[in-house]
Amino acid sequence: MRPASHADAATWYKDAVIYQLHVKTFCDGNGDGIGDFPGLISRLDYLQQLGVTCLWLLPFFPSPLLDDGYDVADYVQVHPAYGTLEDVRCFLVEAHRRGLRVISELVINHTSDQHPWFQRARQAAPGSAERDFYVWSDTTDRYRGARIIFRDTESSNWSWDAVAGAYYWHRFFHHQPDLNFDHPEVREAVLQVMRFWLDLGVDGLRLDAIAHLVEREGTTCDNLPETHAFLRSARAVLNAEYPDRVLLAEVNQPPDETRAYFGGGVGDECHMAFHFPLMPRLFQALAHGEAAPLVEILRATAEIPETAQWAIFLRNHDELTLSALLPADRDMLLQAYAPLPRMRLNNGIRRRLAPLLGDNQPRILLATTLTLSLPGSPVIYYGDEIGMGDNMALADRDGVRTPMQWSAAPGGGFMPAACAGVVRPVLPLLDDAVYGYRRINVASQDGDAHSLLTAVRTRIRLRRRHPAFGRGRLQFCAVSSPRVLAFVRQYGSDCVLVVANLSRGDETVRLQLPAGIGELATSDRLAGVELQRSGSDAAVSLASSAIGWWTAAQQNG
Repeated sequence: MRPASHADAATWYKDAVIYQLHVKTFCDGNGDGIGDFPGLISRLDYLQQLGVTCLWLLPFFPSPLLDDGYDVADYVQVHPAYGTLEDVRCFLVEAHRRGLRVISELVINHTSDQHPWFQRARQAAPGSAERDFYVWSDTTDRYRGARIIFRDTESSNWSWDAVAGAYYWHRFFHHQPDLNFDHPEVREAVLQVMRFWLDLGVDGLRLDAIAHLVEREGTTCDNLPETHAFLRSARAVLNAEYPDRVLLAEVNQPPDETRAYFGGGVGDECHMAFHFPLMPRLFQALAHGEAAPLVEILRATAEIPETAQWAIFLRNHDELTLSALLPADRDMLLQAYAPLPRMRLNNGIRRRLAPLLGDNQPRILLATTLTLSLPGSPVIYYGDEIGMGDNMALADRDGVRTPMQWSAAPGGGFMPAACAGVVRPVLPLLDDAVYGYRRINVASQDGDAHSLLTAVRTRIRLRRRHPAFGRGRLQFCAVSSPRVLAFVRQYGSDCVLVVANLSRGDETVRLQLPAGIGELATSDRLAGVELQRSGSDAAVSLASSAIGWWTAAQQNG
């Protein structure tokens, strides 16, 4: 069973509101302290009521879990703590029955060193097909132009393997050897893994670390033509065999380099890609209280193919990366959002949305509503819709991966109350005075008209009423204050004016509407804003951190 088709079924992802979650920290269905697929199935009604249309699941494969499942030990099975393949099938049926599509994580740049492919390779003869599944060298002098991504823990992209008697290549942790995409058997094996999950019923695959697939001397080993050639072959498989499924590229690169992962102007690679450079500029705009960082990055983002779509986000399971910024801007954001060393990781910030914005609900709603308004499909990280916090006492990025907070009952509703205090959860539940599960949870916000959860639901519903947000063009309005961002989203007859106050004070501004904008309706107006129009000019009053949407008619039809 799959979600009902419609006129734009082939490009359903352009209208998607995506919800990112990890099975292991979402809901424990059997009381062992670890989230699982039966538990996730029990919460699908909540996700449907939230209004999201697509679920993105972090890795759930067998794994040593040294990198939270991104160290895959078997591509075609399920980690036994999370359930079985039959549980996944049942989950997909139940999600599709509710109109929810599913994007599954697929880590193909590297595997765990416990994967049978690597165990076979390290014992095989040099030059053999089995050995060449990975990248080997007798020296660490090769590919010196490639940066070390995890400088906090890794001093080299090469590690010695005593069994093989050679060094193996890894762009991430040393226990994650990179696959050799120059090997035709590797490329075919990866395509077969894709087919396995698409045959099972997933609607899309998020391709992790996709920029690093191929290595060449004298380069950074990023964004190479051979990488794009493999993606074209993967897209050809989807076009021929799975025409309604999508590939989502994780590429932390400047917009022009990321744009290439759509396939240039022809759209023959990935359907979607994350807009990483947009995310830190949004936090920069909020820190400065000015629209300029957002305007600059959006104007620098070139047009993408008609069938392509950006995925835009505020936070996710990783650190808030600042690699796209100049050093001075990076330092400013670190001081503004991560003043303590324990808040920082890999030259980024390991904090959730609510703590980043000072647990200030108007600021959280402003940021969330902007992601629902800007070009692309928004991604909401689990728990951000209720204002969950983080635990900086946990190692690495686990501080932003704590269990979902469903209620104030023992175990926070994540696990059966009878198991709380008896079984230890996979990660500690937040239990502090500000963000703890007794205060911040779904149950306490569900029926509260003034809660963050209710406000996020309202905004998701409003966004879904307007195809202009997912498919329309963006036109900026001239504004009399640098502290206010105003733009129009338009797709066919659907037209919406968005005005946002990025400052912490009230603002009254004048703005120039684009030509052809007819009468403005107030049916979608959000709280804290007032607008009076005179011809092509408008006077707008906005409370601190307020954002407003007005539907607009097109003149002359």
